[in-house]
Amino acid sequence: MSGVSMPVFVWFEKGLHKKPVKIWLEDIDQVEEGCRQQVTNLSNLPFLHGWAALMPDCHAGYGMPIGGVIATEGVIIPNAVGVDIGCGVCFVQTNIPAVLLKTVETGEGKLIRAVINSILRSIPQGFDHHKKRQPCSTLDRASAEFPKEHMVPELKPEIESGYYQVGTLGGGNHFIELQEDEYGMAGIMLHSGSRNFGYKVCRHFNRVARELNARRYPSYPAEYDLAFLPVDSEEGQQYISWMSLALDFAAENRARMMLKVKEILFELVGKHAGFDGSPVGDEVNCHHNYASCENHFGKKVWVHRKGAIRARRGDTGIIPGSMGSYSYIVEGLGNPESFHSCSHGAGRIASRAQAKKSYTVQEVVEDLEQMGVTLGKHKKADIAEECRMVYKDIDFVIRQQLDLIRPVKRLKTIGVVKG
Repeated sequence: MSGVSMPVFVWFEKGLHKKPVKIWLEDIDQVEEGCRQQVTNLSNLPFLHGWAALMPDCHAGYGMPIGGVIATEGVIIPNAVGVDIGCGVCFVQTNIPAVLLKTVETGEGKLIRAVINSILRSIPQGFDHHKKRQPCSTLDRASAEFPKEHMVPELKPEIESGYYQVGTLGGGNHFIELQEDEYGMAGIMLHSGSRNFGYKVCRHFNRVARELNARRYPSYPAEYDLAFLPVDSEEGQQYISWMSLALDFAAENRARMMLKVKEILFELVGKHAGFDGSPVGDEVNCHHNYASCENHFGKKVWVHRKGAIRARRGDTGIIPGSMGSYSYIVEGLGNPESFHSCSHGAGRIASRAQAKKSYTVQEVVEDLEQMGVTLGKHKKADIAEECRMVYKDIDFVIRQQLDLIRPVKRLKTIGVVKG
């Protein structure tokens, strides 16, 4: 991608902010009002290290903006990680020419339609889970090795429930896509997280943090929805253990789905096109909702990335665009100003409710057809919530952060499965 990114915009108003806000956009007018208020709250946290950062895909979330990054000293904030702990994206390149998927005929239509239909039948989406208990090495280890002093009775049943959730997609903006790179080769990208497991962990510890703050830190503003846990407290250590478990679970969830999608794709390409499909290079699997203990500007801090990925120098990252547009594989540049972070996607410009009011199902389906995208979705009534028109342009988002990342590969959606 040509062009040079704009310098980071620093927002600081005396009396409004205790610490500055660094924003990877051109000016404050490009940040929605709800997001501005939330990042202002972040800038006034008593334990904030340095400044709050907003990636170019930022928009309002719950408590902390999506696309927000903060470093904290001595505390961890469940809502600054979010309810989908470990949500992230996985990608693998293949040696399959995309033209085979788009032209070879099968009994279900083009080959890409057969692949999409098989994925829909094989991987539960939305609120659906597996009906039978699935293998899960992460949960096996948890049952055997989880610190007894960190076991929370209210959450213990979630470990067993997780065996039915691993290898499932979820709904909303989660997806499984077949993509085409600049050389006409097909790749697989999928986006999902820790499912109901991570949701229950966040909800529990956010409640614990609210109660603890009310007792021990009554002056801390509850209206921020950023209740915290001291990392040296019993509650803080419990959360860190459960968050780490949810991160591992999310990574295995994506890996299990990727294994199944590769199996489907390679089998059907071999059967209908007579082509021996295989992966090319290593899989990339990265989180974008998590907290990590790191060293920045000479201090050991907890970096919270909510809708942001780590972009240390040499890190390989994934920045997907909206459904039907482009996605990017990137290399991190290790910019310390963003705490070695970059955006996790394109970023919404309209709520799900606004999207459904603005676009009909038929308009979205026709748009995807015009873009050459094969859609797989059981229920299409909410498809407008994720249409490309309600997201920022991914190329704009990439241009705003060329001091954070270097684009390596540009990928076009040719098929998508949505929950």
